[in-house]
Amino acid sequence: MPVATTALPAAALGPLVPAAGVSTVVGDEASRWYDWLIGAPLQTLITLAVAGLVLVLLRWIIRRAVRSVVEGSTHVRKQARRLLLRSGIDAPADDPLVIARRVQRAETMGSVLRSSAALLVGIVAITVLANIWGWDLGPLLASAGVAGVALGFGAQTLVKDFLSGLFMLVEDQYGVGDVVDLGDATGVVEAIGLRVTQIRDLQGTLWYVRNGEVMRVGNLTQGWSRAFVEVLVTPDQDIEAATEALRTAAASLADDPDVAPQLLDEPAVTAYEDLSAESVRLRTMVKTVPGQQWAVQRVLRGKIRDAFAGSGVMLALPHREVHVRPGLAALTPASAGADAGSAESATSRTQDQNSKG
Repeated sequence: MPVATTALPAAALGPLVPAAGVSTVVGDEASRWYDWLIGAPLQTLITLAVAGLVLVLLRWIIRRAVRSVVEGSTHVRKQARRLLLRSGIDAPADDPLVIARRVQRAETMGSVLRSSAALLVGIVAITVLANIWGWDLGPLLASAGVAGVALGFGAQTLVKDFLSGLFMLVEDQYGVGDVVDLGDATGVVEAIGLRVTQIRDLQGTLWYVRNGEVMRVGNLTQGWSRAFVEVLVTPDQDIEAATEALRTAAASLADDPDVAPQLLDEPAVTAYEDLSAESVRLRTMVKTVPGQQWAVQRVLRGKIRDAFAGSGVMLALPHREVHVRPGLAALTPASAGADAGSAESATSRTQDQNSKG
């Protein structure tokens, strides 16, 4: 049976055609936005998230490494001390200044490593973002290069100070509590930074020394120290007896309960370190605990004085002899008075020099 069909007029189909076109345009626009979102923005978020995670991981690793260095070295020292005590050897406990020095050194190096890690991760992240967004970094890098050269000339002393401070910490040249000689300043180290070291001298002056200006370092209290005492005796007496008296005085340090724990070795006594018409130089040296050499030297001088007094050994005194030869011709009263005045002045100068000596 045939089906009747009704033809719709073209005017009725006209409104449906634009609606289909609009839906197609909307779909294309949504597809473009979707492609854009899963492109650069999503890659940027992923890059920033990865950079943050890497930075957090690096900081955690550095922190664990610093803690392990501090705690591990302390644990090893405690174990070694425990073993020595079991063996019957008296091992001194860790010095608080040494512990503080070790912790400060590890913390400073950890801070430098964390800053370096943040700088490295930031440079890598910026480079990746520039590739994602298509940034032209050529002019920026050129400008940065020129600025870096200008900054390098202007801040070269600052960079020198930081690098010198970093190598000083890595090489452990000195630490807080050490007595150092830096040339222009000598004293106790109170604080150490990457740029400046603070030193307190004997008069109480606090010196700020830039690390880049330090050409040499003399550490008087690192590892061990040495008490060093020299005496002068007259050459016309028994030098062997004087040397034996000096050796007895040095050996008596081991019997002093206040000084004996500070000694690390037997005293060494030598004679004839210097010889002149006025004196013979004797020398004694003994290795001590770091920083205790001055206290040992004071006690040793007192014992040397008592030993020499008991043995009758005389210390040499600086003096000057004036020999007056009689004139060949008779002196006039005026010249005799002038010579007498000059002789008196020479005598007074000699007495002044003896009193100063």
